[in-house]
Amino acid sequence: MKSLSALICGLAGLASASFLPGLPTVPFEKEDQSFSLRSLRHIVVDSRYASSVDETGETLIPPTLSEFASVFAKDLKTTFGIAADTKLGAGPAAPDSIFLTLDPEGEYLDATGKQSGEAYTLTTGASGITITGSSPLGVWWGSRTVLQQALLAQETGGLPAVPCGKGLDIPGWSTRGMMLDAGRHYYPPDFVVELCAYMSFFKQNTLHMHLSDNLWHNPNYTTQQSNDLYARFRLYSDAPAVAGLNRFANESYDRTTWDAMQTQCAARGVVLYPEIEMPGHALAFTHWKPELALAGDASLLNISHPETIPAMQTVWDEFLPWFHTKSVSIGADEYTGPEADYNTFVNAMDGYIGTVSEKYIRIWGTFPPIYNATWTNVYQNVTVQHWANWADKPYPDYIKNNYTMINSADDFYVVNKWGRIPDSYPAKVNITRTFIGSPGGGFWRPYIFDQSNSSNNPLANSPFVLGSIVPLWNDYGANASVYSEAYYAWRDGIPALGDKQWGGNVTEAAFADIFAALQPHAPGQNLERKIPSKTDTIIDYKVTGGRWPFGGLRDASPNHYQPSTDCAIVRDGKRAAVAVRDGCSVTSPLDSKGRNYTLALSLRVDALVDPTNATLLTGRDSALLLTPNVTLVSGGNYYRSNTTVPQGAWFDLSIIGRGNHTYLAVDNGPEQEFLTSMGINGVYHYWAEIAIEAPLKTLGGSGSKWSGLFGGLSLKATA
Repeated sequence: MKSLSALICGLAGLASASFLPGLPTVPFEKEDQSFSLRSLRHIVVDSRYASSVDETGETLIPPTLSEFASVFAKDLKTTFGIAADTKLGAGPAAPDSIFLTLDPEGEYLDATGKQSGEAYTLTTGASGITITGSSPLGVWWGSRTVLQQALLAQETGGLPAVPCGKGLDIPGWSTRGMMLDAGRHYYPPDFVVELCAYMSFFKQNTLHMHLSDNLWHNPNYTTQQSNDLYARFRLYSDAPAVAGLNRFANESYDRTTWDAMQTQCAARGVVLYPEIEMPGHALAFTHWKPELALAGDASLLNISHPETIPAMQTVWDEFLPWFHTKSVSIGADEYTGPEADYNTFVNAMDGYIGTVSEKYIRIWGTFPPIYNATWTNVYQNVTVQHWANWADKPYPDYIKNNYTMINSADDFYVVNKWGRIPDSYPAKVNITRTFIGSPGGGFWRPYIFDQSNSSNNPLANSPFVLGSIVPLWNDYGANASVYSEAYYAWRDGIPALGDKQWGGNVTEAAFADIFAALQPHAPGQNLERKIPSKTDTIIDYKVTGGRWPFGGLRDASPNHYQPSTDCAIVRDGKRAAVAVRDGCSVTSPLDSKGRNYTLALSLRVDALVDPTNATLLTGRDSALLLTPNVTLVSGGNYYRSNTTVPQGAWFDLSIIGRGNHTYLAVDNGPEQEFLTSMGINGVYHYWAEIAIEAPLKTLGGSGSKWSGLFGGLSLKATA
């Protein structure tokens, strides 16, 4: 029996095992030599299993072994510049190859005693590497180990290499991931896909998307205030049956987009897991059908209304075919209406979804079962996602009553910008808690629901614990943060949690160094919007009156990020400038710069077609406007300063991104900060910092609504 239960549970026996450092750590018996990836020539896919897929996981669109191999080859190229061809074969075609194969008949038991499709054996010799997976997904996780070990070797000044030896690695729990509140903050598809890539590098396999929600509904609101409250349903369909449910198509996912997101995440072993929240947090539904609102709180559905359950079944009829997962979440969180109605609703949705799609459902822990009550409890085939120990007790309430559970305990919660309020959730994942187990000691693991009271926790090998999903919530709405702030809230937390969710054993003392070596190189993403540069100056655009290439506009930095323009080059006295007008623009090969930058522009604005909406500069993540105050726009939200710029005269404008703050300065004057105003539960407003990426792509252009002169631009990597 190939079982690592004793290893991955984080118990006393771990001290006797050997591990490779990594995030997660890898059980491995290490030899003295290593295999250098610089000698790698081939990735050979076992022809017997090239079309095999993992059928044991959550996704219904699992990649084949060949498809995983192709992505692995791309990662080797982008990470190390190693160009290895990918081909089929019966074994390693030659020395200096990585052979990918399967052991589909093997027994690979996780911490709960279940067969795992994510296990792999890594065998490294002086001439090559073999990754043997229990399924293609197991091989994929083995490829992440190869990348991580090569990066760690390179970090110490050597070649990218993998130690010789052999190790069997099995994740302890089948569900390992994060949850993103997209109901109260829209996240662009490319951001979601890049987030999947980042998670995958640290062997998390689930990105739970919370797709509908609203800001807190104050019971003192008038009907108009209730109707005006931010509430969104993020899936967009033009089907007549759901007409009017989504009134914000430009900040939603249509089916083509959702399909692409699922497929691209699955290509890296990550399931995009859907949640449509009901019957609580349901203001988007009651805006659609006001008659379904519970009296006194329009954010709750009136389950006793005869049209409520049929209307929600109509929603699921439309969107269930979109979801390539074996189960879905109906949310069912924080419902404060009658408990009997709640149980009736959950069971009705469970029966309906199971009948029409053969999918199981998940809910958030809300009403624990009561066995002397007059109503029927939630069916035991429903998985419960635990989040607060004051709301339920996972072990006595659910697990002892045969409910499967996912650990989403709020020990690791982030509520974007909540950390600004005293005695609240922090601004980023509290990774220190991953190194603290239950009162008995050890590391945190998914079976530890309560770190202060072990009586709420089952045994480490409980088959009722599916794993852990750690949420990020946007209680204060879309304008409280830009979407990249979700990444920064999770940046350190994903690898720390990924280690412990898998069953790894990195210590708090070792984490920082391993993280620093691995994090900058996570393939398939550029969430920090980094720009390679030979010096601190990334770009330095100069305008000259001579016959320079690209119309007298050039990059004077050593990086040669050459701009182009279809505008005329003119002179203003002795000064050469680009004459910007509607219909012509200056374009950069770059689009956005993440945190810690100084963007400086030299401009003369001569005319404003619309003084309240003139766009100076746009990029992938943001835009710089005059409204007439200097304004940054990100995610459709306007962050306005109190500063204006002169018209008809030259001025220098600097935008400074310093950590999670953004500032501006005009003509080397004092810095002024861009801030966001957050509404706190309909009671008061709170000003908070905002971190906005620098826009770099296009200056001027059609629809920019201004004309004038552009004298140059520079971007530095310091602030």
